[in-house]
Amino acid sequence: MDSSNLPSLHEEGSEELLESSSAFSPSNVPPRPATHHSLQKYSPLDWQGFFDKEDDITIPGTNDVFHVYTSGSEGPVVFCLHGGGYSGLSFGLAASNLKEKARVAAMDLRGHGKSSTDNDLDLSIDTLCNDVIAVVKAMYRDSPPAIILVGHSMGGSVAVHVAAKKAISNIHGLVVVDVVEGTAMASLIHMQKILSSRAQHFPSIEKAIEWSVKGGPLRNVESARLSIPSTLKYDESRNCYTYQTPLEESERYWKGWYEGLSEKFLSCPVPKLLLLAGTDRLDRSLTIGQMQGKFQMVVVRHTGHAIQEDVPEEFASLVLNFISRNRIGPRGVEIPGIRSWKQ
Repeated sequence: MDSSNLPSLHEEGSEELLESSSAFSPSNVPPRPATHHSLQKYSPLDWQGFFDKEDDITIPGTNDVFHVYTSGSEGPVVFCLHGGGYSGLSFGLAASNLKEKARVAAMDLRGHGKSSTDNDLDLSIDTLCNDVIAVVKAMYRDSPPAIILVGHSMGGSVAVHVAAKKAISNIHGLVVVDVVEGTAMASLIHMQKILSSRAQHFPSIEKAIEWSVKGGPLRNVESARLSIPSTLKYDESRNCYTYQTPLEESERYWKGWYEGLSEKFLSCPVPKLLLLAGTDRLDRSLTIGQMQGKFQMVVVRHTGHAIQEDVPEEFASLVLNFISRNRIGPRGVEIPGIRSWKQ
């Protein structure tokens, strides 16, 4: 879900429904693209046009299987975690812009996309963190490459918690996309209303894609064509499509996603980048931390909550600049004239 989307929790929902002077008020929502009534414009796109491979990662000793999309063959790994109600394909367009200079891995979190677990409704922060750690260890075993964790909204919270646990030995960077504790916590009382206000049923996948850019959370039609189908399931009883992830049933976990997030983010001992869709999302702790130079912050203009989907080229450029600025190579930090070393 989302933390900055009315934030946070709704993720897949409609950020502009907030009835306050927040970043989600109508006056602050960027204009939506012109839409046509052609079904072809909203036809689904295949993942193979954006990623190189897809794999199912089975976690030893469990029945949990996590779906992961990967691309690229050189450089550090940009390991992407989507927001609540999204999927790994949320990073598809960005991946196609990253893979020439970095490897990309984007997993479907528990209860999302093509992943399957014994309890898809357990979206507690501890469970989500343990899932990510288990997938990384299963993929890279005892010698992981340099990893930059990238998380959007709920996935941003998961990324911060994973980095703070220090359970993965080779994390060299942390990129958090449009999630801030203060905004997220303040929005929780609105979340159920936001979720219930979304269009709930669609006669076709094309109609769901069309709604996502006309009345939903996205601004980029191409990204919507790629990512939205993976967030839906077919309801035979209603003869229509609806959301795969019942975010409204995860309310008991929402507070745990965001409480204490700012201090945990600031305490992570790796280079950090915070990408925001609006300056009003900064809370007090982050404002002070940013003034003290504890992390890099970029406000991405003319975008909605899903920055990586709305402006994938700019998003990829910001991530690659972050990697270059911090000299993160395939095995770790690289210092000119000195062998690469692990932190």
